[in-house]
Amino acid sequence: MNAPSVPVLTIDGPSASGKGTVAERVARALGFHFLDSGALYRLTALSAMQAGVALDDEAGVAKLASALPARFGDGRVWLADADVTEAIRAEAVGEGASKVAALPAVRAALLDRQRAYRQAPGLVADGRDMGTVIFPDAPAKVFLTASAEARAERRYKQLIEKGNSASLPALVADMRARDARDTARAVAPLKPAPDALLLDTTHMDIALAVEAVLAHYREQSKI
Repeated sequence: MNAPSVPVLTIDGPSASGKGTVAERVARALGFHFLDSGALYRLTALSAMQAGVALDDEAGVAKLASALPARFGDGRVWLADADVTEAIRAEAVGEGASKVAALPAVRAALLDRQRAYRQAPGLVADGRDMGTVIFPDAPAKVFLTASAEARAERRYKQLIEKGNSASLPALVADMRARDARDTARAVAPLKPAPDALLLDTTHMDIALAVEAVLAHYREQSKI
């Protein structure tokens, strides 16, 4: 089965909107492959930080992105021989990922790598520009969002549960700053595809969001 005929469901949205959890559960329900594109940008940022490459050094970061020794398996993320599953979820790495994602050369370096995940029987792709840039021909697209306050509260609970200290006001400010950066960037800005289902999860739990996405996919698959 060639790539264009492999079904893709894209789930885009801002940071901490719940799209990663929803996408992973939807992929499991459909028996599809799962692409966490944000992990690739987090890996790129982490790699740059470890190598001492400045996050605004576009050529330097793009070079790292093009040869990123990344692999995924059994719910874990590896960078070369190191398990970095937890390391890439650190707030500093997330902030770095948002910065390197604004660099056109970095996005270009990761473009083909992301499209290579499109394999039978299908793919659920989670990110910022899956439906607009990476898989614009996807038959089903979702844009998952929530208020900055709701997203910050979710992130706050995650951090506290892991034993990390966190400030809710600071997280709200960070969400808003990250949203502004992601929506204003010149290349692949964060925005819903014209044909995407807009799903606000501010007052919706994960199970309901998963059901809504699955229903949308099944409806679009009939067209």
